[in-house]
Amino acid sequence: MDILTKIISPLFSARQRQIELFGKQAVDVQHKQLATLLQTAGNTVWGKNYGFREISGYRAFSDRVPVSAYEDLQPFIERMINGEKNILWPSVVKWYAKSSGTTNDRSKYIPVTCEILKKCHYKGGFDTVALYMHNHPETRFFSKKGLILGGSHSPSALNKKAHCGDLSAVLLQNLPPLVNLVRVPCKEIILMDEWEAKIKAIVENTWNKDVVSLSGIPSWMLVLVKAILEKTGKATLSEVWPNLEVFFHGGIGFEPYRRQYEKLIPSAKMHYMETYNASEGFFG
Repeated sequence: MDILTKIISPLFSARQRQIELFGKQAVDVQHKQLATLLQTAGNTVWGKNYGFREISGYRAFSDRVPVSAYEDLQPFIERMINGEKNILWPSVVKWYAKSSGTTNDRSKYIPVTCEILKKCHYKGGFDTVALYMHNHPETRFFSKKGLILGGSHSPSALNKKAHCGDLSAVLLQNLPPLVNLVRVPCKEIILMDEWEAKIKAIVENTWNKDVVSLSGIPSWMLVLVKAILEKTGKATLSEVWPNLEVFFHGGIGFEPYRRQYEKLIPSAKMHYMETYNASEGFFG
């Protein structure tokens, strides 16, 4: 373990212990989380409709609050996009993750609050690194750069103050400044709208960097890997980035791509870690 990773690792070790504790007290933790959410959203339009402040416990919640489809929530979300607060959540929500529709042909806009960014999506990423460092104590994770490949974002057509994009773009747009010290490429490149131009710019910006980790969707990342190899003339990514040690992947199943990655990154120290970060929250 390098000096910088060694200095930072106690923060992740402490979080690892918390994660283990949550596993032992999972039911109690979820009951407390439900109580917190009901209390916080008690004065919202949705909370008042179902009497959140009067609900005590999961059984009462499941009896009183019905399972709702997106179409049921859409009118409330449209009010939020137009700048209203205390609708589904107390604060004004400025960011929305654009998710492909599954029940109809229209895209869905999932509210992304400041709280869910900090306490769910970013904490989920922190937890992923904590678990990785716990499982691989020899890591040099913070001594090199981490390459993140995400999508793009554009202003919502409903309101100039409300922005939307695929989840990865929303997360990248709001990343804490310290993360940018170890991340490549720069935000301006990663949020480019045109895919081919973005890939070309990422290649030019990263091929000569010392990359230790990759994060992204397997199919998208495979396109970038092949472009890096074409640029450098190398046969494998291990020749370009000899310190590469982990690929955090999600969005689609990895198994159809595993053999291609193992061929392009033939390193015994290479690890693969699947995550499940959806527009609605980080699930693991």
